[in-house]
Amino acid sequence: MTHTSFDAVIVGGSYAGLSAAMSLGRALRRVLIIDSGLPCNRQTPHSHNFITHDGEKPAAIAAKAREQVLQYPTVRLLNDKASGAVKTETGFEVQTQGGETFTARKLLFSTGLRDLMPEIEGFAECWGVSILHCPYCHGYEYRSEKTGILGNGEMGFEMVKLIFNWTSQLVLFTNGDSTLTPAQTEQLYRKGIRIVEKEIGAFAHERGQIREVVFKDGSQENITALYARTAMQQHCDLPFQLGCELTAQGLLKVDFQKTTVPGIYAAGDNSSPLRSVANSVAAGMFAGAMLNKELLEEDFAKTDVEERRTQVVVS
Repeated sequence: MTHTSFDAVIVGGSYAGLSAAMSLGRALRRVLIIDSGLPCNRQTPHSHNFITHDGEKPAAIAAKAREQVLQYPTVRLLNDKASGAVKTETGFEVQTQGGETFTARKLLFSTGLRDLMPEIEGFAECWGVSILHCPYCHGYEYRSEKTGILGNGEMGFEMVKLIFNWTSQLVLFTNGDSTLTPAQTEQLYRKGIRIVEKEIGAFAHERGQIREVVFKDGSQENITALYARTAMQQHCDLPFQLGCELTAQGLLKVDFQKTTVPGIYAAGDNSSPLRSVANSVAAGMFAGAMLNKELLEEDFAKTDVEERRTQVVVS
């Protein structure tokens, strides 16, 4: 590393982190991105609904972003995992799993969320391939296909309404006794949507592409895709250790991408209910701009001319 002290350290180098780094690099800020290389969409074959990149592989988008961001001489990337962070008198100190320590005036967490998979055989292997979370990202590719929804009660009913536009071949799998209200059940039947209450034993698949839902009673049902909402948790616990608050949904609480701890920002899935590449890129750009604005306010308050001249030298 050329610098051990930075204007900003960004923890998480996927779409939001790279977008923030570009904003900051273009603002002549010295930035370190620390990335462990574990994006949540790493087994998703194609990314959609991101204009100019529709249908590209997520890894290819990230690789191109890294190449472009690292053209800015004040931006550095470290392939490592941030293992600790503490507040200091002048900002923050960050430690990595590899044993390095860096200081920064500001921190930005773009660390994403971890999906907690149900313990159903085949679910994890199909996640992001044919078991999906977002119709705006993948619904068009499975339009008019026989599609399942894994859900129950109010959540299952709302998911049916969300997916209804993409296909008329919908089946709701409640994975046990239905908790739908009688009115909800009647409405689904009127729409021609079957409700299957059998417990699921496995998802039979070929390299992540679902072939059948296999029930515990031995029966099966063919489907092409399935929508499900998994439980989620923050991928990184460093924001909690530093005192950042969460929303009721378990997301980092932000206001103009600022967390509840002064000097700490967040962007991407860790702080937004809209999980998509396009949204993460937009949030990262905005977070970088807001972080730089705070640095500008601090720098502008200084009156030392020589110090100011030093700040604008790009090394």
